Amino acid sequence: MILLDFSTWWDGLSSFATIFWIIAIPASLVFVIQLVMTLIGADADHDGIDAIGDSDASIEGDSGVGFQFISLKNFIAFFTVFGWVGLACIYGELPYWATVLISTVSGVLMMVLMASIYYFMGKLSESGNVKMEGAIGKTATVYLFIPPKRNATGKVQLQLQGYRTLDAMTDDEEQIPTGAIVQVVDIINDEILLVKR
Repeated sequence: MILLDFSTWWDGLSSFATIFWIIAIPASLVFVIQLVMTLIGADADHDGIDAIGDSDASIEGDSGVGFQFISLKNFIAFFTVFGWVGLACIYGELPYWATVLISTVSGVLMMVLMASIYYFMGKLSESGNVKMEGAIGKTATVYLFIPPKRNATGKVQLQLQGYRTLDAMTDDEEQIPTGAIVQVVDIINDEILLVKR
């Protein structure tokens, strides 16, 4: 009985309305699946991609997610909104040209909105990089002795974006023992602290 009612309803649609239903229903189903996958952490745009290379270099050069107007998620959002707004216009008895125009503008606005949301979410994420310059002038405790005259690295612990253990060298004439208090005076090669007693 329900199938018969659906068939009667479908046959009674105009070809213009049929096109919008054919766009709206599949796009909405894919949109819901995509939404569920995003909520459970399976991102459709990045699923199955493995990272290759130096992670520190990649993170340091990462400026977040750029403004991505053309993407799979945005196309799905466009067709979902295009279809449903078009149907609303058809049932509101607007002319064909107005229906197409309003649907298209609504879909494009949805794409801009989605791209903007992802862009600003990317800007909100914290870099995660340690800003080594912030260590200059701070005091640290030697964790692993530091050989004299930059012969090798030792390790120091200090407060720098949290409590950290970092590599350190010294220009001092004598080894700096574990437990000694030192001051950071410079950064070598953007990754090793230069310290003095």
